[in-house]
Amino acid sequence: MNPHSEPSKRLGDSHSTPASADPAAPNPSNSPRPPRPPEPQAPADPPSAPATSGPTTPTDPVDPTESALPPAPAETTSPSTPSDPVFVSVPSHLTDPTAPSIPSRPSHSSVPSDAPKAPSADAQVTLRSPAELADALPYLMGFYPDDSIVMVALNGERGRFGGRVRIGIPTDTAQWPDVADQLAECLISAGQERDARPAAIIVYLCQEPAAGESGKDVKDRLRPLAQRLRTACGTLDVPVLEALCLSSGRFWSYCCPDFRCCPADGTPMVMPGTSVMAAAAAYAGMQVRGSLKEMEARLTPRTGPRAVEQEKALDAAAGALVPRMLRQDGAAAVRRDTLDLAGAMIHRFRQDTPSGSNRARDACDDALITDTEAADLILGLQDRVTRDRAAEWMDGSAAAPALRLWRALARRCAGGYVEHAVAPLTLAGWVCWSTEDGPSARVALSCALALDPDYTFAQLLHRAINEGLDPEPLRRCLREQHREAVSAAAPAAPAAAAKKAPQSTKRPGPSRPGPGGRPRGPRGGTGPGTRTTDGRGRRRAGRDGDRSRR
Repeated sequence: MNPHSEPSKRLGDSHSTPASADPAAPNPSNSPRPPRPPEPQAPADPPSAPATSGPTTPTDPVDPTESALPPAPAETTSPSTPSDPVFVSVPSHLTDPTAPSIPSRPSHSSVPSDAPKAPSADAQVTLRSPAELADALPYLMGFYPDDSIVMVALNGERGRFGGRVRIGIPTDTAQWPDVADQLAECLISAGQERDARPAAIIVYLCQEPAAGESGKDVKDRLRPLAQRLRTACGTLDVPVLEALCLSSGRFWSYCCPDFRCCPADGTPMVMPGTSVMAAAAAYAGMQVRGSLKEMEARLTPRTGPRAVEQEKALDAAAGALVPRMLRQDGAAAVRRDTLDLAGAMIHRFRQDTPSGSNRARDACDDALITDTEAADLILGLQDRVTRDRAAEWMDGSAAAPALRLWRALARRCAGGYVEHAVAPLTLAGWVCWSTEDGPSARVALSCALALDPDYTFAQLLHRAINEGLDPEPLRRCLREQHREAVSAAAPAAPAAAAKKAPQSTKRPGPSRPGPGGRPRGPRGGTGPGTRTTDGRGRRRAGRDGDRSRR
């Protein structure tokens, strides 16, 4: 009996209890053995994200057409899940039919990332075939990866899901050997730094066919890349248990030679939302946000006639900004005006929440802000101090409208102002991370780093997410900064009002109870018995302070 032909899934109520798998076993077995008794294990820690350099592109969105690209950290992370994670175990069909287990854990925790986790009592899913491995990928990533190499580490004797690394597939085949070596080194060394060297690795190659190409053609074209990835991992003494190609709604295995379970024309993917993995993910609150291309499209600058009009508005705003900055205290005034405008826009976005598809909601958000307002905000956010103050809108009721605003501004950086999108993209990534949306945060920050690999704020946030750090300390720092700014402005307001109040040049009159100042009669008279107001619409006292005549 071939393990591919009889997949089985089970749901449990304990922590990950996978069967054992021997990564060093030489050949697949056609007679599956029963799994070992369950043994609870602690989830693996997410690996760190060491910076890598070479011909690859900066992490998520990549442009593989360039032959030499700036160095940037590869996206190395642990599966993003809510506080009650789904545990997944995956058996190797190459060795024993017993499974390497693959639990996921929350990517943002309030405890240090290297602290042991208590066993969870939630659903456990066991994946027993390549089809189930292929179906699980978008739930582990949080989106459907496009044109991507995804490598997932299996930790421990039974192989539980550990870290993962994703990068775009270079179109230049000459880059494949270097890319494979760097990815293998990144994933394996990251695990070694946390004393969790991977026991095995699963490789995914995801790419849609080009014009005139079929999914099988994609699989054949990417076979040398898959083989190079397997060789790179094997050189580091970590085997690749499975290598899958996902294309055109089908998948192929590069490791299984049995055409009875892995036909040459590929195996259709299961319908979305119909698998046990989909049910467990929905129960655990895991969300698939669409494809990577769809997520990037929400951050891509507009084109066409709208882009031309926006670029004209940016030119006009830039021309007006320079004289303002040259004035005394001009920088402070520009910062104040930018933050006031941003606050007004966030309030406007909060009052009008669109519905429908992502494209429809983005179109509604674009209609809420004019070209002039967008231009003033885009240019104002280029100032580091202004950007840091704008980062204070990161939680509570302001988080959602702020994220919509930053995305809208990123789409408005048209024409020659594309690089100005780095600031709103970084703010969008920060809000996503602060609201525990790690996949969206990585996409936004990767777009920012693709535009400016040296943007410090984006670099720090991207590395913090990959390290599995908790955003709460930074949120506390920003809240304290906001409180200090408010408290500093509060005493200054009365002082400024007093400074602007006109000083009276009239001689003081006799001392009387009540408000001071020289009274005025109905016709300007100043007689002692005149009944007048005190300037605030209230009657003043009459003679000798007697108020009974009001």
